[in-house]
Amino acid sequence: MSPTKPSSQDERLAEVFGAPLDQLLATPGPTRHLREALELRAFLAVAEDHVAWVRNRVHERSAPDLPMDKLSEDDLRMDARWMEAALQARRGYLTALDKVLRSQSPPEYEPAVTFNQPVITARAVPAGEQTTARPKGR
Repeated sequence: MSPTKPSSQDERLAEVFGAPLDQLLATPGPTRHLREALELRAFLAVAEDHVAWVRNRVHERSAPDLPMDKLSEDDLRMDARWMEAALQARRGYLTALDKVLRSQSPPEYEPAVTFNQPVITARAVPAGEQTTARPKGR
């Protein structure tokens, strides 16, 4: 499995991790998120290659210039099964990769600063008004 085989998610990986794919692949000691993303990306690339391979085979077998006698139900049925398996694998890898990429913060992300200050809950009385003390129990 070649890590440089292209995949449909290469640009997204570069966006999320803030570097081109070739730099990400050469990262020494990658984080767990990057390692998982690159592994899933490699599997996705293979699955997408399989989808393209079956699609191209179906196109060849059903080319308009081929005689009708060359069409085979069994071959096309088998191709449909292969395509279903390849597409299912692709969807699985896309889902898993999406989860990993969503859990990774963008490179320029900095968490918002929050201050732990007490909240004032009393109301201020407008200037000029006086409050009268009420006796307890009334």
